[in-house]
Amino acid sequence: MGALTEHIHTDIIEKCLRGDREAYYDLYKRYSRSMYNVAYRIVHDEDEAQDVLQEGFISAFNNLKHYRGDATFGAWLKRIIVNKAINSVKKKKMDRFPDEGQVEVPEESADELQDFPFTVEKVRNAMDKLPDGYRMVLSLYLLEGYDHGEIAEILGITESTSKSQFNRSKKKLRELLEMGS
Repeated sequence: MGALTEHIHTDIIEKCLRGDREAYYDLYKRYSRSMYNVAYRIVHDEDEAQDVLQEGFISAFNNLKHYRGDATFGAWLKRIIVNKAINSVKKKKMDRFPDEGQVEVPEESADELQDFPFTVEKVRNAMDKLPDGYRMVLSLYLLEGYDHGEIAEILGITESTSKSQFNRSKKKLRELLEMGS
């Protein structure tokens, strides 16, 4: 993508680099809602997601001079938010990855989602009940669009662990949904 990446906020970023407070606020308004959602899907707590959002924007604004434009600003910011959210979960020292034994499970096709009988709200409620490790991998893969190699790098795990956690999370999610979560 590199040179073909369209940078729709170049003018706003340049104003930020010159210290324009309104430009900073403009970037915040444009991205805060979507970045909050990214953070929430990982940390699973509204207050913690707000903290991650604020820390992420502070970090982005403090490091804006290092933004090279290799990706869109939104993608660059999202990576910062994801990293802050992952670090927040790690700080809690929760049980990130239950069932330590690694089993390579083949990924299922997208066709399995046809005839899916559950509402978005039921899926969201069931996802809320997943262990942190399962929820993080599932969210990063399905909702944020990262591949297993990227997830492995972000979480400091192997790619096979990411794949097995993804498959286990789908199985656990299915069980929760079938139980009527």
